[in-house]
Amino acid sequence: MTERTSPSVNPWVALRPGDDAAAHAVRVSSAHRSFLDAREGMSAVRAVVRDSWLRSVERGIDPNSVDQPSLLTGIDLEQYRSGHPMALIRPVVRKLLVEDAADGGLLVAISDERGRLLWVEGDHSARDRALSMSFVEGADWSEDHVGTNAPGTALALDHSVQIFAAEHFNRTVHDWSCSAAPVHDPVSGRILGAIDITGGARVAVPEVLQLVRATVAAAEAELRLHLMSAPHLLTGSVPRLETFGSGRPMLHRDGQRIPLSQRHAEILLLLAEHPEGLGADRLAVLLDEGELDSVTIRAEMSRLRKTFGSDRVGSRPYRLLGDLVTDVADVRAALDRGDTAAAMRLYTGPVLPGSVAPGVEEIRDELRTRTQAALLRGGDAHLLARWTSSVHGRDDLTAWSAYLTALDPNSVMYAQVKARIDLLDRQLAT
Repeated sequence: MTERTSPSVNPWVALRPGDDAAAHAVRVSSAHRSFLDAREGMSAVRAVVRDSWLRSVERGIDPNSVDQPSLLTGIDLEQYRSGHPMALIRPVVRKLLVEDAADGGLLVAISDERGRLLWVEGDHSARDRALSMSFVEGADWSEDHVGTNAPGTALALDHSVQIFAAEHFNRTVHDWSCSAAPVHDPVSGRILGAIDITGGARVAVPEVLQLVRATVAAAEAELRLHLMSAPHLLTGSVPRLETFGSGRPMLHRDGQRIPLSQRHAEILLLLAEHPEGLGADRLAVLLDEGELDSVTIRAEMSRLRKTFGSDRVGSRPYRLLGDLVTDVADVRAALDRGDTAAAMRLYTGPVLPGSVAPGVEEIRDELRTRTQAALLRGGDAHLLARWTSSVHGRDDLTAWSAYLTALDPNSVMYAQVKARIDLLDRQLAT
């Protein structure tokens, strides 16, 4: 087992060349039993599997059955998936994966960003067998619902991953293995869904994960082409608020890009941060240190409803009546799952940098502080280089010092970073 835990071994791959799949299946099955019986045996599985098992237990997931009370079927499923951005990449997935899977006893699944299976295609007999574990179109296969599985765990971690046999948390899935990877919006970086191959043990070899990742790359290239010709196609059905950077805040809704005033962007962000709702007095305090009067608040909310939709904002207290995705929430989600690289990719500028609203300033400072803390904790030289060259970190002496520590003292970059630190020290001393 020492070789498996070596840092040089790819932790996202289930089987390596030369592994005995049958023997490994026995070891993992024994570890799964020990884990469920006494929380033992975790050292026998990869950290990515162990951590997922622990999350599954914490969420109270049943390891013996897969129930689908919210199964989407019929016209509801058809309408939902036909309007989802993942529908745009289905032809690419069919061409690169499904045509071969149909002759190889495999299944290919496309999910949405929450783990709901939009399409499940491939070998007919495999599809029939998958019915017993409810691996069907319209089913919820998020990690939150069924525990450790490739598409669900790939979405939870925002990373490609393989799950082999009894590495699945649910026993009904132990005869299967799967390889999956998330698909991202090529502009915003947000997760749109996942692509998965499910089958026997041979699905858990490195080459299959490479194939899935290559398909994702082709799919994201296809999305980029669609974005160039029809930007509205990638916004999806849930409104999205973009607050990062010096450009004008933007609302993506019903296929449109709607420029927002700073005040309206502030209100929407604050309401998204407080799903329980905000009374007029509390909202006034969060918007202005001088505490806006109730007449001004009512007037702003009336104008906002004309832009955002009168049926989307409630009163007494003011609150959102439907989902609103924000770029702030996307970065937080990446940080929550420990993916600092994804957080950096998404975090393209300060939150509403021109805003002096106290509530927005608090969100702005909190997000910057959390991201900086994750970078310092990780100590990754590449990420620290990106941070210190960005608007967030160009004057961040603490981050520059951490970057210096991560570099080879004999490198050219070490001298350059040291010179930058000396300059910042002199500027702070004056």
